[in-house]
Amino acid sequence: MRRREFITLVGGAAVIWPLSARAQKTARIPRIGVLWHAGSAEEEGRYFTGFIEGLRDRGYIDGSNIILEHRFPNEMPDRFRKMAADLVSLNVDVLVGVGSQTAYYVKDATSTRPIVFIFVPDPVGAKFMISLARPGGNATGLTHFAADLIGKRL
Repeated sequence: MRRREFITLVGGAAVIWPLSARAQKTARIPRIGVLWHAGSAEEEGRYFTGFIEGLRDRGYIDGSNIILEHRFPNEMPDRFRKMAADLVSLNVDVLVGVGSQTAYYVKDATSTRPIVFIFVPDPVGAKFMISLARPGGNATGLTHFAADLIGKRL
């Protein structure tokens, strides 16, 4: 290595090194928006505590490494729409619709944010996804009953 190349290499490293140190970013905490159907966490009862405990068992702690935004519309259709839109406006990373009724409102609120639904009886028939094998779109979730699963259960 010649002298000029060496000086250029060392000089370039000395200039770039402080810039790269300042470019470090802080970790962004993911936000999860959850639309329930009842009026409060107490009314949701074991479903609410089960959801929180399930996340905790997998290492996700609200306020520590995730932020949970809960909304409780109390079975009022206008509040479902408003609260689903509110969660989308908060720029959450994923939306969760607990129950078949809430899932419809969450799906209507956005076509771009990922949606996870829980307890939708027939997600293909409800147009949440194209098929169970290849859901497509922005929705996925858990169902306990669907015509497509009957053959698989046998």
